[in-house]
Amino acid sequence: MSLYSGATVTFVESLDTFAEDLRSANPSLFISVPRLWMKFQAGILAKLPQKKLDKLLKLPIIGSLVRNKVKKQLGLSNARLCGSGTAPISPAILEWYRKIGINISEGWGMTETTGLAVMQYPFRTEKLGTIGQAVNGTEIKISDAGEILVRGDGVVNGYYKDDEKTAETFVDGWLHTGDKAEMDADGCLRITGRVKDIFKSGKGKYVVPVPIESLLYENNMIEQMCVMGSGLPQPVAVVVLSEETTQGLSQEEIQSSLSETLNSVNKRLEGHEKLDRIFVAKDPWTIENGLLTPTMKIKRNDLESLYAQAIAIESRDKVVWQ
Repeated sequence: MSLYSGATVTFVESLDTFAEDLRSANPSLFISVPRLWMKFQAGILAKLPQKKLDKLLKLPIIGSLVRNKVKKQLGLSNARLCGSGTAPISPAILEWYRKIGINISEGWGMTETTGLAVMQYPFRTEKLGTIGQAVNGTEIKISDAGEILVRGDGVVNGYYKDDEKTAETFVDGWLHTGDKAEMDADGCLRITGRVKDIFKSGKGKYVVPVPIESLLYENNMIEQMCVMGSGLPQPVAVVVLSEETTQGLSQEEIQSSLSETLNSVNKRLEGHEKLDRIFVAKDPWTIENGLLTPTMKIKRNDLESLYAQAIAIESRDKVVWQ
């Protein structure tokens, strides 16, 4: 893409210098993963609390100055397109960025689709939370089971020397992606999770974790999360807190905020989806400790194995600390 468009690509020195490198590059195109967008948000709120930010943004001239300063501080003052991919991002986070003048377009694709297959571009406020429509040369449809099926010029024909996997994944010319989504009347997709991420509760009901996680991320104290509970009466949300947004707060203040979020989210869920509690993990999930993929997606199976015993213990408390 860079060669085709004549663009300059900048490589960061390390994760430690990422913020500084981004400001130095001041890119016109910046695409990142949800966790980094959340880290940026937490960094801003650590310096400028949400209530104060909201007040400043309502003031006509000062609001514009604040937006420009935030974008400059992030290194995005020159960005004409900002994007997010590899995992779903909460609409609440997208709306937060929109208010400070940064419109983030979501995209979706796989190695098998030669990268990008769907994107919300140009950005449309009314489609916030969708990943957009199929790009040119790509067809998308949703199966009866809710799975995204793809075909087109950019889709591979199969897997090298693996006829069994090819036959399993490619049916009647359509690539079965393993991702679940809903499609609206305009052809815009909204990811609802991975087929393999769905689990059955102890009541025999199927639970789709991603939409629940998206609601919980409305609380910016939460940096990482995994909803789990295969075989349990009700699912449990295991979370890792943000150091930036919880700095200086007491455990009681954090617990109160998480309890409010839990109550608010449960009011919007079906009975079998309602969370029994929030379990606060002690250590962050990283690539180094094997709980994140190289693209910073959570490894659900590994997390479920790690916390299975802890969340199986019954508790009357709605927020439990490890």
